[in-house]
Amino acid sequence: MNQVVVKEQAPLDELMLAMDVVDTLRHKELILAREVEADDREQRVLERPREIYTGQGIEVSDDVLKQGVAALQEERFNYKGAVPSFSRSLANLYVTRARWGKWVTTGVADAVIGAAAFQFGIRGPELRAEATLPGQLQSAYQTVVADAQDPVALAKAQQFLTDGKAQIDHRDFSQAGATVGALRALDGQLRQQYQVKIVQRRGERSGTSRIPQDNPRVRNYYLIVQALGPDGRALAIPIKSEEDGGTQRVTAWGLRVDEATYNKVAADKRDDGIIEQDVVGEKRRGMLEPEYTVATTGAAITSWTND
Repeated sequence: MNQVVVKEQAPLDELMLAMDVVDTLRHKELILAREVEADDREQRVLERPREIYTGQGIEVSDDVLKQGVAALQEERFNYKGAVPSFSRSLANLYVTRARWGKWVTTGVADAVIGAAAFQFGIRGPELRAEATLPGQLQSAYQTVVADAQDPVALAKAQQFLTDGKAQIDHRDFSQAGATVGALRALDGQLRQQYQVKIVQRRGERSGTSRIPQDNPRVRNYYLIVQALGPDGRALAIPIKSEEDGGTQRVTAWGLRVDEATYNKVAADKRDDGIIEQDVVGEKRRGMLEPEYTVATTGAAITSWTND
């Protein structure tokens, strides 16, 4: 076995010493291109590191020096970078994650939040509407058909059904949902039952007259009425005003009548302060509108004064 003797020092491992020889040769530039081409290159390469180690008090055998030279020529102890590859790129990303991690984390978080918002705020409701609206539309329509005794109501329900199907086909789920709501409101109106009675409470008018702005040569007459349910309570009814075209839910409204009817009710009230014939109409289940016992067009107003 070749050994290395170090003056006044413990023996060195041959491999470690060979590595040191390689490092010495490399850093001292003892091997030059011209020396490699010279005939005595091996001897010259061995002499110079021997001189260096002798100057440091280290005795190195020729075998160790030759191992070092051979290792240098083979680049045995040279570091070679990894060949570029996808795996290497992933490794580099992982090692440098401290620099870019917070930015990517923020970006990923934003992307996740955005995707979640889209899924739960937009796409999810769309999918649910697509799955449930056709059944809701058909069910609402069938309910109206079962309750209706009014041809007008049936015609309205059929139109709502046609419109709703078209809206679903065009993925206009918002409008289709409104159409389902309209069908349900229609059925609610059909189910209502009440009497239309003239208001005769102290301090409130039982009738009024108006001169319309668009025709000042005439006067319109109205009985102030309310809808009383089977329990005697006043119901809030959607009433469209002929004056402004708006519809409001009210517990009392002015029902337009002819002048003769108006005068008859006025005379009845002046007699003893009580209107004997105060019921002027009845809304039956299955019908859209009340059936009136007085001459009326059904036109109405929703505001007046009690002066």
